[in-house]
Amino acid sequence: MLQYEIILYWSDKDNAIIAEVPELAGCMADGETYQEALANIEVIIQEWIDTAKELGRVIPEPKGKLMYA
Repeated sequence: MLQYEIILYWSDKDNAIIAEVPELAGCMADGETYQEALANIEVIIQEWIDTAKELGRVIPEPKGKLMYA
């Protein structure tokens, strides 16, 4: 699997941990714990990539570690 940056944060609005992949537009998942959010986002990343392939869309290459934060 390609290695994309994953951002994890708590959302009061959703009352859950959110996992977001900035390089893949709209690619997000949630979970009650960090571990659950990470497990869920792994599934969503693969589904995002599979859907993009089916639609003939470009799949961004992982950029790796950000040099700022």
